[in-house]
Amino acid sequence: MAGQREFWNSGKETRTREEREAEVLSLMQRQLCYAYEKLPFYRRHYDRAGFHPDRVTSIASFTEHVPIITKQMLRDDQAEHPPFGSYLGSLDVDICRIHGSSGTSGKPTLYAISRGDWDYIADVMAQAFFTCGVRPGDVVQLATVFSLFMGGWGSLLGIERLGATAFPVGAGETERQIELMWRVKSTVLVTTPSYALHMLEVARSMGLDPSKSPLRLGIFIGEPGSSIPGTRQALEAGWGIVVRDMATTSEMTPWGTNAECEMGHGVHVMQDEVWTEVVAKDDANRALPEGESGALVYTHLRRQSQPMIRFYSGDESHMTYEPCGCGRTYPRLPMGVYGRLDDMLLIRGANVYPSQVQRSLLSVPGTGVEFKIVLERNGALDTATVRVERDPAVSAENLAEFDSELIMLIKRRLKNDTNINFEVEVLAPNSLERAISKAKRVEDRRPRFRPG
Repeated sequence: MAGQREFWNSGKETRTREEREAEVLSLMQRQLCYAYEKLPFYRRHYDRAGFHPDRVTSIASFTEHVPIITKQMLRDDQAEHPPFGSYLGSLDVDICRIHGSSGTSGKPTLYAISRGDWDYIADVMAQAFFTCGVRPGDVVQLATVFSLFMGGWGSLLGIERLGATAFPVGAGETERQIELMWRVKSTVLVTTPSYALHMLEVARSMGLDPSKSPLRLGIFIGEPGSSIPGTRQALEAGWGIVVRDMATTSEMTPWGTNAECEMGHGVHVMQDEVWTEVVAKDDANRALPEGESGALVYTHLRRQSQPMIRFYSGDESHMTYEPCGCGRTYPRLPMGVYGRLDDMLLIRGANVYPSQVQRSLLSVPGTGVEFKIVLERNGALDTATVRVERDPAVSAENLAEFDSELIMLIKRRLKNDTNINFEVEVLAPNSLERAISKAKRVEDRRPRFRPG
């Protein structure tokens, strides 16, 4: 449409790589000096590693010399320097928000965000949602968890700053979610892929046709899925919507700096807000060439309250600088984030992600969208079983015969795609528990240590 705005900030989004990276280097150097001078956590960390900010004279030297940080390091520092750790800085009198994420112990890692950073986060999240296709006239249904977790709040911030109508329903009460979607005529849904698939099932059980909902766009966050072709197809066909992928990780709020444009060719990486590197899985100080898959390391370039500098997220992906038809010159992760390295399963010496299993299952006609991987140990041998629901649309006369053939097809596909011999169980629709946020796809029953 004539006069329609194409970019949130055309000057930033369409400049040359050289122009962008010149600013990025300046921001890196400023952030490193700030962290070294003002944040005791970083000074101790850098001194132990024999690093000083003066060593960073180029983007390449930033990767080569700056030591990474990990979530466990943040947890340990908060335990030693409660409540926010020694990386908050001098902004503690200006805290606007306190959020957090749970750890394995259930004790949350706390995020304290200054008023200036909270305002900044809103701008970046607005750009991310605009990139995905949200416009001021939209009604955006936020079917996300509103709690300590930052995901839903970051979404709300961006939608409000963009000028669209925010409808923060939260997660859960799925029938009510769907009734309200039709009632207020929501045009955009923001949630996890798993919950959107569950909402599909519930809508159909209510006698509704989800493909005739008021939605036009779905933006999916929180877990891999919307970049998996089978999952994307199920969401697009089921809801009759355009699907877009978005997100990094909550530590990196504004976490929407990976956002997919209208071309649908992977997520653009907003490198002038959060610098994103693809590095070797076994050496975080070795950058990988364009197109090679590795671990993602993230750096806040502008946040001052609890800035993350070379945060090793455990995400895996690859990057390309190939031009995009939308006109944005940011690089892209063409397949989004495949999964987290700490989610990767080691089964009889072979590595596999749950998202790989999901991709294989969805390529076999007759399978539903819900599945679970069960890992056990029989003596010294690992056993892996995939429990997958049958597609509810299947109406075979002899279900036992259908399931037997389906099991054979699934085993063959999984072996071909993962090089692992999985056992397969086909379940009736709605047999597995549904998630209202991130799906739990793995049940690992193996003992932590081998006998003897």
